[in-house]
Amino acid sequence: MLELHQVHKTYPTPQGPLKVLDDVSLRLAPGQSLALMGESGSGKSTLLHLAAGLDLPDQGSIALAGHNVASLAEPARAKLRREKLGLVFQQFHLVPSLTALDNLRLQARLANRDEPDWTAYLVERLGLKGLEKRYPEQLSGGQQQRLAIGRALAPRPPLLLADEPTGNLDETTAQEVLELLLSLVRETQCALLVVTHSPQVAAPLDRCLRLRHGQLINSAL
Repeated sequence: MLELHQVHKTYPTPQGPLKVLDDVSLRLAPGQSLALMGESGSGKSTLLHLAAGLDLPDQGSIALAGHNVASLAEPARAKLRREKLGLVFQQFHLVPSLTALDNLRLQARLANRDEPDWTAYLVERLGLKGLEKRYPEQLSGGQQQRLAIGRALAPRPPLLLADEPTGNLDETTAQEVLELLLSLVRETQCALLVVTHSPQVAAPLDRCLRLRHGQLINSAL
């Protein structure tokens, strides 16, 4: 579902080039879950952005569902994201002018996969029944993140990328949201790549890798 092969990424800084990723390779099979850990500034979010085609590598290749991401122009990468990817971020990135229901359906509509029965099921599973007409500012942080997860999974993407999905939540809410995320991922059978600094988030996933000095190493937590 996702393969990075010998990926390098460097950013210019006033102090000179900063190598963020150094010869990084990984594979994520369909239905598999993978946690990516590392210290702040280790390149975790950069790797996720490259995997999503939001940025391009300096060297190496990135294949998403059989497509070479780095060889695609931005319109084609955007189309690939709509059709193959769900994205969840630490910041919820909900559209403030849309109701909860319209936010939930947004990604599915963009992908031409708006399924009323699946949407109604998600509303129930997300604990948002009766809140469909509320706007994001009228929801709690946990409700907003559950809504963001539902929006990402509404088109039933084969791959979900999540960047610190519980980072803005208190411990109890974070655990509830994580359990919901993993349950819905299993139901949809999509692959999952989670960037996190939390061993509690990484522990239930199939595998864990750690970024250190721009390189990937296996991690047993």
